[in-house]
Amino acid sequence: MKVLALNGSPRPLGNTTNILNDLQDEFEREGVEFELVHLYEYKFTNCNVCLTCEMRGDGRCMDEDDGFNPLLNRMRVADAILLASPTYAGACSSVMQTFLERAQLVFENGDLGLQGKVGGAIAVYSHQGGSLVYNQMVDFMLNNGMLVVGSNPLPIVHALNSPQYMDDRSGMKGVMGLMKNMVSALMRLNGYE
Repeated sequence: MKVLALNGSPRPLGNTTNILNDLQDEFEREGVEFELVHLYEYKFTNCNVCLTCEMRGDGRCMDEDDGFNPLLNRMRVADAILLASPTYAGACSSVMQTFLERAQLVFENGDLGLQGKVGGAIAVYSHQGGSLVYNQMVDFMLNNGMLVVGSNPLPIVHALNSPQYMDDRSGMKGVMGLMKNMVSALMRLNGYE
């Protein structure tokens, strides 16, 4: 079983990145492979809604030069997808937003390649917008027919500069609850529970 985590933070040592690094250890302790992808390493072009993906119908974007299509393929073979983004200007980071916009069109006009996969989301905010960011990512997963896992409290973490994420006990309780619930869902879907 494998979780593919997409990090929407442009900061290599920010709160979002450090939360995902901590989660990698937790997932691997549970026997679940964890791969972390930093979206800031890509230079995604913006979607211009050319709808070539709809005309092609093969689950690929026409832009073959920015690593987007291979990343979609990695999502297709993973058992679970974990999206994480900081909150910038009250919304997802620009790299996460660009990725979600393009991926949504390609998946819905192509092969619905995420349908039935386990999904989870983590949002980090300093002032406002954490719920909106969380909902942006959850909506993407629901639109793709994924089985979205939640937690109580929600995995929305209040932090400005890293490692302030550790100070939000409620948010981190939500993050750990999300991890446990994702593992449980994966185990059940794969017949281990």
